[in-house]
Amino acid sequence: MDSTIKLDQFLKRVGAVMSGGEAKHLIREGSVSVNGTVETRRGRQLHQGDQVVIEGESFVVGELRE
Repeated sequence: MDSTIKLDQFLKRVGAVMSGGEAKHLIREGSVSVNGTVETRRGRQLHQGDQVVIEGESFVVGELRE
């Protein structure tokens, strides 16, 4: 079964942002890309192996646990 996590939740989990509001702002202004494409939906579902870049810092979605 493929686990997913929402983009805004992932940004909080990896410490790229401190709050959901901060994540929402950065995503809406186009500062976040997923797999090389700018993403403006904070609810975008991420899967293991997806690459997220926020303001030049890169993160790869690893194994997700509930």
